[in-house]
Amino acid sequence: MERHVLVVLPHPDDESFGAAGLIALHTKAGVPVTYACGTLGQMGRNMGKNVFANRETMPLIRKKELEDACQVLGIEDLRFLGLHDKTLEFEDPEVIADSIEIIIKEVNPSLVVTHYPGHGVHPDHDACGYATILAVSRIPQEERPTVYCMAISKNRIEALGEPDVAIDITSVSDMKMAAIKAHRSQTEAMMESMEHKIKQQDPDTLKWIQREVFWTYKFE
Repeated sequence: MERHVLVVLPHPDDESFGAAGLIALHTKAGVPVTYACGTLGQMGRNMGKNVFANRETMPLIRKKELEDACQVLGIEDLRFLGLHDKTLEFEDPEVIADSIEIIIKEVNPSLVVTHYPGHGVHPDHDACGYATILAVSRIPQEERPTVYCMAISKNRIEALGEPDVAIDITSVSDMKMAAIKAHRSQTEAMMESMEHKIKQQDPDTLKWIQREVFWTYKFE
């Protein structure tokens, strides 16, 4: 049983797509989860299936969607790092790491979840993952939490090997789906297709909502 889980990801909805099952399993078991979200996803390309967002309203919409997703997943401690979407690669990683380190020292997690640096599909993923690893590396080795990384690059298996953590999330797959749906501005059209595939028992889609995988980061 983990003591406390800290999730550090750059965008609203990253938590739902990549780690909702892990999060839900822990909150249902009474383990507190803190989510430090880097940005408000204000540069997201989707504006809703029937467009209801614009550049001015997008930050508030996505913030509310994330709050709703956190409620679904049982996350009671949501933090915002105050960064701007699509700019993390241009920020000083030491400065981002400073903010993350403060949270680590406050909540004292036994497990941290982030993106594997170099294996995201977005520069924000890589920059956030790198800053998180940097922050954790500052913690004395004997006190350092385990870090689970999401790797979503096409060459992840070739570069990193098979994931060493595979979690059966079947029991909370409904919570994962509900959390993804909460990010309506980004996911509404996609969810229609996904639910159709689930009804058709598409094996790849079923696997995606029943299993989450991670790579444990190996500190040198």
